Amino acid sequence: MRSGNPVLNDRAFERGGKAYGHATMTLDGTVNKAFILLVILSAGAMVTWNRYFEGQEVFPLAIGSAIVGLVLALIIAFAHRTAPFLAPVYAAAEGIFVGGLSAHYESLYRGITLQAVLLTVAVFVALLLAYKTRLIRATQNFKLGVFAATAGIFIMYLLSFVLGLFGVAVPFLHENGWVGIGISLFIVVIAALNLVLDFDFIESGARNGLPKHMEWYGAFGLVVTLIWLYLEILRLLAKLRSRD
Repeated sequence: MRSGNPVLNDRAFERGGKAYGHATMTLDGTVNKAFILLVILSAGAMVTWNRYFEGQEVFPLAIGSAIVGLVLALIIAFAHRTAPFLAPVYAAAEGIFVGGLSAHYESLYRGITLQAVLLTVAVFVALLLAYKTRLIRATQNFKLGVFAATAGIFIMYLLSFVLGLFGVAVPFLHENGWVGIGISLFIVVIAALNLVLDFDFIESGARNGLPKHMEWYGAFGLVVTLIWLYLEILRLLAKLRSRD
């Protein structure tokens, strides 16, 4: 098994172990915990959202929360049993970051946040239905293709960050020309396809009888993908709106 999501990969579930007679991971349990994490994330987002529109400085808080979220994600990825305790904290930290970023975009383009949220939900539901009805199948070649594309995107972002420290910009990546929009659209598609791999991976984990705490881990991985998808949709919409 392999997922484009670096959190939900074959090694992750191998390290999860077997339940051996104890309560096991289920699809419903994972979905319920993902919903809990999304509620916590939304609550965290409201903190910086409200502060931003009250005229308070939220940039340091948002950046600090993003760093905390990254550290927590790394801990959870390498120590799966911490997921029931750290995943909610991760969701809160990422919510604070996402809320601040969303408020900034909202101040530039009114209504863009609601559009991004609705599109993210629509993509999630559409792909879930397509997966459930087997219109989309997570074959081995499909998994490898999405994994390769995802890895390439993250390498590109890392390169962009490093070059940005030296005042060098990666051509087209952050531009609102049609090439830049096409790049953002491609990234949105790859982020969305990662959801299919996440559904398949969580289903496989439940079928293989992983321990109950892996529900939190699976939910955490799914939320990671949803955050990425939402932020990429937000960036794509911003590029389109900036052309008006």
